[in-house]
Amino acid sequence: MKRTRTGLLCLALACTAASFAQDAPPQPPAQQQQPPTGAEPPAQTGTTRLPPAPPKVVDVRMPGETGWWIGLTGWLPVGSVYVNKGKEVSFTAPSYLKYPGNSKGQPGGEIGIAAGLHNTIRLSYMFSKAAGTQTAGSDLVLFSQPYNKGDEISSSYKFSNYKVSYEYLTWPYPVQNHHFRLKTLWQVQYITFRSNFDAPIRSSTPDSSGNLTSYATTGSKSFFTPTFGLGAHEYVGRNLHLEANVSGFGIPQSFHLLDVDASLGYRVGKFELRAGGRGFNFRTSAKRDYYNYGTLAGAYVGIRWYMD
Repeated sequence: MKRTRTGLLCLALACTAASFAQDAPPQPPAQQQQPPTGAEPPAQTGTTRLPPAPPKVVDVRMPGETGWWIGLTGWLPVGSVYVNKGKEVSFTAPSYLKYPGNSKGQPGGEIGIAAGLHNTIRLSYMFSKAAGTQTAGSDLVLFSQPYNKGDEISSSYKFSNYKVSYEYLTWPYPVQNHHFRLKTLWQVQYITFRSNFDAPIRSSTPDSSGNLTSYATTGSKSFFTPTFGLGAHEYVGRNLHLEANVSGFGIPQSFHLLDVDASLGYRVGKFELRAGGRGFNFRTSAKRDYYNYGTLAGAYVGIRWYMD
C-alpha cells in the first residue's frame, strides 16, 4: 500500500513538470557571434603567393631624344637654276634663262627640341646664292626689262629655305633598346628665290644725249608648302649616328618641292661633328608672270651641341 502511494506521487510530479514545460515561451536559437565592423579577418594558416610583377620596359634614349640641341652647318651646293615666263604674261618674246655661276658655300642653322617618346621638333634654315655673267643668245624680257641679243647680262640669285619639322616615331614601338628608328615627317616649308639682272655695259654707256639708262631689274618669287616624308635614324653606337630624310609636296601646274638629306655624325662629349649631303628640287608657280625652277645639291658639314 505504501509503495502504491509513492508511485502515484511520482507520477503526479512528472505530469506537473511536463505541464509547466509546455506553458513556457520558446527560446530563440543561439546566434553565431559576428566580428565587429572594420575588424580584420582572422589570420589564415599557410602562405598566399602574389602574381609576379610585370617586366620593366627598357626605353633607351639616344642623344637628341631628350632636352634640346643647336647646330651650325656649312653647305656647298651646285646645280642648275632657271627663270622663265609664266602664264600671266602677254608678250611673245622669250624669257628663258639659265643662271650662271655656282655658290661659294653658305652657312645655315638648326634647333631641335625633344617632344617626348622619341619625337622631335626641328627648325632649320639654309640658303644658296650665286652670281655670274653671260651673253644673251636672243632677245629677252626678264621681269619686264628687255635685253637685246648679244648683251652681256650679269645675274645673281639667292635661294632660301625655312623649315619647321615634326618628326614622329613610327617604328619600332616601344623602342626598348633598338638602335633603329623610322619616323614620319610632318613639315611646313617656306621657299624664297630672289634674283637680280643687269646689262652693265649698256647701263654705263650714255646715249647720244649723254644720258645713262639703267637696265637693272629685280624679281622675287616665294611660296609656303606643307611637305610629308620619312626619316631613318640608325644609332650604330651612342656616339655614332646615321640619318637620312626625304620629304616633298607639289600641286600639278603650280609648284613643287622635294627635299632630301643624309648625314653621319660622331659625338665627342656634348658636341657632334657631322658630314653629309643635301639637295632641293623646286619650282615656283608657273601660273604667275615669271617662275623659277631647278635643282640644288651638295655636300655640307656641321656641328651640333646637345644639352644632354
